[in-house]
Amino acid sequence: MGCLFRAGTNKAMTTTADQILQQADWLKTPGIQAVFAAIEQDGDEARVVGGAVRNTLLGHPVPDVDIATTASPQTVMERTLAAGLKPVGTGIDHGTVTVVSNGYPYEVTTLREDVETFGRQARVVFGRNWTRDAERRDFTLNALYVDCDGRLHDPLGGLDDCLNRRVRFIGEPDKRIQEDYLRILRFFRIYAAYGAGEMDADGLGACLRQRDGLRHLSAERIGHEMRRLLRAPLAGSALKMMNDCGLWEIATGGLARIDDYLALRSLEATASDVTDPELGLVVLAGFVREDVERVSDRLRLSNAERDRMRTAWAAMKCLRQADGLPEAEHLVYQFGRQGAVDGLLGRWAGLRAQGSDPTEIFGGLLERLREVAVPEFPVKGADLIAAGHSPGRALGDSLKALEAEWRDSGFSLSKQDLLTRAGAAT
Repeated sequence: MGCLFRAGTNKAMTTTADQILQQADWLKTPGIQAVFAAIEQDGDEARVVGGAVRNTLLGHPVPDVDIATTASPQTVMERTLAAGLKPVGTGIDHGTVTVVSNGYPYEVTTLREDVETFGRQARVVFGRNWTRDAERRDFTLNALYVDCDGRLHDPLGGLDDCLNRRVRFIGEPDKRIQEDYLRILRFFRIYAAYGAGEMDADGLGACLRQRDGLRHLSAERIGHEMRRLLRAPLAGSALKMMNDCGLWEIATGGLARIDDYLALRSLEATASDVTDPELGLVVLAGFVREDVERVSDRLRLSNAERDRMRTAWAAMKCLRQADGLPEAEHLVYQFGRQGAVDGLLGRWAGLRAQGSDPTEIFGGLLERLREVAVPEFPVKGADLIAAGHSPGRALGDSLKALEAEWRDSGFSLSKQDLLTRAGAAT
């Protein structure tokens, strides 16, 4: 079948898109071609849809490949199994089968059409109409399809939006959002990842009108989307607009230091850590220690994510209160290497936001934090017991006192020096 064109779409642009897609490594693999060959029988069609097509056209990595098809889920199961592939009915009731081919999983979903729409519980039926399937999706740049030969199919005219990095809702923005309020956050996240220029005014207005719908979303879904947004290249611009629209406060339950975050992202060429969601959230929302706990709870962060935020916040506080800059060894010993780096970057961003630029000093310290060995306290309780100390609280107090002396010496006191001092103290 030939490509589909919207009236006014530049055919030369589509030809170029075809050429780009035909050279995509993921489309030329035997694994995906085996999936196409298995499904496309008796008049059924299969096409890659969404992110893989978008990312290929924009020159972004393709982490996964989703396939849409006219074949029913049961038919997909039967045909791929008969072809020696491994089908798994991961979401078969909703039309999705995961097909493992050459060790790679492909999500294969039967075309769907809305019969009744009432939020995420919309009643759908399986169909064979590609345009109807496209109309159910969120943004025009995600409603692009490519067949096994690398030919683009663009039922809604999303190619122009994609190549020009315009993020627009399909159809009526308010209606799309009401189908799933997470699309508010997706609008900002997709813009942050792929957009350019000003945000679409119609989409932005709809997000503003429908913002209370965010209150009905689960913390897990909000947290997942926010993490992805914070990693995106234009996260600063997107978050500033979210904050201006009151969306940040609804999503996180608090205020945002947008200027500090923008300053943090300005350091990206110096440190890739600034795109990590944990550091971003501390800089944005960590006014006091309680904010760290609130945001962690609000976004259902893991224990590891929560611990990193706590450590980053403590390191930032230490640097704010210190007279001058502590030595790198002291920072990595107290906060660990990542915690020390996070704290320094957060403090650096805060100073930049205030109009100061300590690049020369902070840049040098950052290099030291990356390379310095983390000091290891050489004395353990067993060493003191072997030296004649009795187990108990006094032993712990002695260890703490020795550790303090060791830190104050710039970590220069040896194990023997410390044991000698411990002996003299008893």
